[in-house]
Amino acid sequence: MKKGVIAWLAAASVVGALSGCVAYVPGAPVVVAPQGGPGNGFCPPGQAKKGNC
Repeated sequence: MKKGVIAWLAAASVVGALSGCVAYVPGAPVVVAPQGGPGNGFCPPGQAKKGNC
């Protein structure tokens, strides 16, 4: 009887300890495309007057 109670408490402790574990897997990396400059059709405000596009 005593061994059964001890085994049950040990199993409950292991389950309780593992229930708080979380595996975090980050998402895909974000690729930031450069904006502005010649050839891509986009010119930030004010840059065309400076001749940067």
